[in-house]
Amino acid sequence: MELSVVIPTYNEAPNVAELVERIEKATLGIDTEILFVDDSTDDTPDVVTRVAGEHAIPVRLLHRDAPVGGLSGAVIAGLRAAEGEWAVVMDGDLQHRPETLPSVLAKGRETGADVVVASRHVDGGSSDGLSGGVRRAVSQLSIKVTKALFPTRLHGTTDPMSGFFGIHRGSVQLDGLHPRGFKILLEILARQDFTVAEVPLVFDARLAGTSKADMKQGIALGRQLFDLKFGRISGFAAIGALGAVANLLILWGLQKFGVGYLAAACVAAVLTIIGNFLLQERFIFDDLRAGARSVWKRWWHTFAFNGTESAIRTFALWVIVETTSLHSVLVQAGLIAIGFTLRFLYQSRVVYKQHEKPVTIDDIVEGAPTETAPTTTTPASV
Repeated sequence: MELSVVIPTYNEAPNVAELVERIEKATLGIDTEILFVDDSTDDTPDVVTRVAGEHAIPVRLLHRDAPVGGLSGAVIAGLRAAEGEWAVVMDGDLQHRPETLPSVLAKGRETGADVVVASRHVDGGSSDGLSGGVRRAVSQLSIKVTKALFPTRLHGTTDPMSGFFGIHRGSVQLDGLHPRGFKILLEILARQDFTVAEVPLVFDARLAGTSKADMKQGIALGRQLFDLKFGRISGFAAIGALGAVANLLILWGLQKFGVGYLAAACVAAVLTIIGNFLLQERFIFDDLRAGARSVWKRWWHTFAFNGTESAIRTFALWVIVETTSLHSVLVQAGLIAIGFTLRFLYQSRVVYKQHEKPVTIDDIVEGAPTETAPTTTTPASV
């Protein structure tokens, strides 16, 4: 297989028929498959199945009932399931012209690049399809900020935020990626060293449906940039620091009201364990929750480990305070700092460990020039 066209979709049923037809025409003479990775809640899977039976080009559908990692997770799942030497990722809303596919493949072969980006910001490219001048300005600003944060890794592309790109599948280490947010090209380019080439992309207006761009995605992009630049541990550290301050304030406040330092330390530990868990669930490990153990198991694992760590820390606090002249708050601060690394390792590698469980490809439809296409169900590890 020369080319796999990977299309992540979310409620894009009205666009499927035209998209498949245009891809089939654009890739005539190229051994191509289309792989829809679908997280939809509408009838998009049914439409893909029907349209697949009307075309000769092979069309496959990977429908994710429990999506992990959002759009980026869908793309990674598609890249794992793709069979082509080259995989090209594009949107399902027809703002990405299928007619650009042959030039992406040709550019990769001609230059020997690992990644080929369809860019709106090279000669022949255009972003006129973005709705409104404000959105275009925000897009330009986002690119400038992103390239400033990663000047070395992103120097080879003018459009690191593009959703239309091709990769030579033998060049990308998928296990090294941590899908989070919706700018998967940024994730790929920022984490690994690649040779990059570009072709012009004319970004068209949306054919049907509504744009997914909103303030929530803007916040997600900010978090993605922060994580790529500083790592997940930085956010964990920020919450840990907030919890440490809260712990010390509770310890100090309870002692002011006459509570013994050991009892105060126990109360402070329980309250900060609960607070830290809730904040980590919401802001640090939210992208890992779907693939990890249940929320109650995550809570009990967190409480058990942190409770044990707190008990050991409290015992150490008692020993040190009783045998030295050091103040209890000072000692507690030092012990909290020591336990930070152990807590992060346990949370990231045990509590939120992603389970290796098969993800069902509910429908794998092989397009054929017959009235109906055979449907099978195949397990795939994602």
